[in-house]
Amino acid sequence: MSTTWLLTGGAGFIGANFARFICETRPDVTLINVDALTYSGNLENLAGLENHPRHEFIKGDVRDAQLMRELIDRCDAVVHMAAESHVDRSIMDSKPFIDTNIGGTQTILDEARKLSSTTGSKRVLLVSTDEVYGALPLDRPDLLFREDTPLAPNSPYAASKASADMLVRAAHHTFGMDVVTTRCSNNFGPYQFPEKVIPLFVTNLIEGRKVPLYGDGLNVRDWLHVIDHCEAIVRVLEGGTPGDVYNIGGNNERSNLELTKSILDLMGRGDDMIQHVADRPGHDRRYAIDASKIKAELGWEPTRSAWPDALVETVAWYRENEGWWRRVKSGEYRAFYARQYGA
Repeated sequence: MSTTWLLTGGAGFIGANFARFICETRPDVTLINVDALTYSGNLENLAGLENHPRHEFIKGDVRDAQLMRELIDRCDAVVHMAAESHVDRSIMDSKPFIDTNIGGTQTILDEARKLSSTTGSKRVLLVSTDEVYGALPLDRPDLLFREDTPLAPNSPYAASKASADMLVRAAHHTFGMDVVTTRCSNNFGPYQFPEKVIPLFVTNLIEGRKVPLYGDGLNVRDWLHVIDHCEAIVRVLEGGTPGDVYNIGGNNERSNLELTKSILDLMGRGDDMIQHVADRPGHDRRYAIDASKIKAELGWEPTRSAWPDALVETVAWYRENEGWWRRVKSGEYRAFYARQYGA
């Protein structure tokens, strides 16, 4: 039986990979893909899908209530990814994060609820982040983020996402809406905007530039391949319990220093290409995901995130797609880079 999903933020990194994944693997699903095409939204990420019979792209803002109502009315479910997502940018200016991540989520929920009285309940899945949980200590490797871990966001970005999570929770408990939330660890893979660490480091090295490493580099992140993430989202969308939260992790913890050295090795460069820079304000020390719930309830676990193969393939993609990232880095990105890391 065919179904139609609304995908918000579908020209960004995760959204574009999700659109490609669905078009390649789910002939029963039609996607309506809406994106405002702000700094990280890039139609080149969707190259090849322009004339796909099950993919329709619409330029629009998730805060546009009338547009969202029209699009949700055409769909059976919503995968809500649209968000401002870069911590450093949220430290510079948090207002866009409040407007989009909180205001956009509330608009989606409001319009889906209004339509439920005439068209029936439509499931809304919010793609969130492990950053809403705050930080874990480096000396307690036994501690992991669980779905019932209290939220303690430490950056404006994380606070805006935690707020969106709470709006989704409230929509279920107050109005009985069919909603689910996923909280993922750090994603990596193709089409990632090159302000994020892996494509930033790879492209800098290709350009002969050093890589900026925050602080002592000992901050730990769990790395999840974007296609593993896409598969998990589909599992939760189709089988998750209404009102529940599902953690999605890669079982792949690495320190930033370890990640940096791995990229340098793959690029044939030495430690002299590391540029130590002042640490990010409020930089969380460690994130680590317990994804046992999604495995037990929905049978999902990561299959593409293991290193070194997944990192090797990702680095190779950026080396082989130089035209794509050079076009991305040639515009507004340079102004951001200069502000963040110096000329």
